[in-house]
Amino acid sequence: MKPILLLALRVSTGALLVIWGAMRAGSPELGVGLADKYYGGAVNSAAIQAAFGWGEIALGALVILGLFRMIAYPLQALLLIGGLAMIWRHILDPFGRFLFAEGSQANVLFFPSTTVAVATLVLLAFKSEDRLALDRIIFRK
Repeated sequence: MKPILLLALRVSTGALLVIWGAMRAGSPELGVGLADKYYGGAVNSAAIQAAFGWGEIALGALVILGLFRMIAYPLQALLLIGGLAMIWRHILDPFGRFLFAEGSQANVLFFPSTTVAVATLVLLAFKSEDRLALDRIIFRK
């Protein structure tokens, strides 16, 4: 049962990266808008957003397939937990009662980012037990 659940976590967290990456690669201006609104304008260049999007797609595919997990899992954790850190106010105050000037600025829909961040840590913690990962099947790792 555990290998099937780890596969499900790989597919779901990797698919999130593929979806977000496709949005950034296909519509870099969307990434620029998100960078301006939620990330303080960091990397708000369309070219950087497009390149970042293609990188997310590649990383998500590696995670889904379970290839090069020694590199892919920590990179995924860095992206997902780093993204979570950037929206910390939405996590600590999802209803906007304390950390926002107006409650309407808060976005409760960011709160599930905590679940995704924990899921990527679970993948790291149980990497050795993921018998359905391709790198384990191909390279016997």
